[in-house]
Amino acid sequence: MKVLADLTVEKHQQVVEVADLKIGGEELAIMAGPCAVESKKQLLETAVEVKKRGAKILRGGAFKPRTSPHSFQGLGKRGLEILATAREETGLKIVTEVLDSEDLDLVNQYADILQVGSRNMQNFGLLKKLGQVDTPVLLKRGYAATIKEWLSAAEYIISYGNSQVILCERGIRTFETATRNTLDLNAIALIKEKTDLPIIIDPSHGTGQSSLVKPLARAGIGAGADGIIVETHPQPEQALCDGQQSLTPEEFGDLIADLKRVAAAVNKKIIA
Repeated sequence: MKVLADLTVEKHQQVVEVADLKIGGEELAIMAGPCAVESKKQLLETAVEVKKRGAKILRGGAFKPRTSPHSFQGLGKRGLEILATAREETGLKIVTEVLDSEDLDLVNQYADILQVGSRNMQNFGLLKKLGQVDTPVLLKRGYAATIKEWLSAAEYIISYGNSQVILCERGIRTFETATRNTLDLNAIALIKEKTDLPIIIDPSHGTGQSSLVKPLARAGIGAGADGIIVETHPQPEQALCDGQQSLTPEEFGDLIADLKRVAAAVNKKIIA
């Protein structure tokens, strides 16, 4: 059998199931929430608003990998507890990041989807450990990774026993400085052509500018993405991280309205 890193793959897990949700099927996966869990009030307010507008999965970082050690690092276990409270009160599933293998057991107690961030895409020790759990994994592309390297990372998880891998295109670092990253729409079409793995798009990190999130999300769904993950915050101007790329709940609602039209054109649907 060919391997993922050869960009040719026999049948793996085309649809990843997260309880009653299916990622990779006819319905688009809509994930939304703040970059970081800042407080119970902030997260619960966001959860209620994004659910009302169509999200089925709440994103939020309890542990945050930050370039500067002086930046907000997240609330840790308290953040996970707040995420669990939001799930209990809204019914939304939770996707949150795991930074290293030492935290895996703790985060896995709370998460419905374990996120591997861009900086950890080639943390092979963590990838091996993730292959030994049953929880679905959202694997973000490294900001300087080729598609082959990205698929090799997915192959680590799959080869160690966990076939529930969801890829996430979140932009790569290029010579362009006008945006935070360059969102690689080529990757979405190529992944859908060469593999059966579901793939979602992150236009928030892919652009770094809230005004660009909607058009790039539309483009990603048009290119074949199985869903989106977007940063949404009730007051982006007061966010402790990534406020400049976060949508307000109202803007998120407008985005979902746009995506419903795009989804219909590519034989997908959004059930709000």
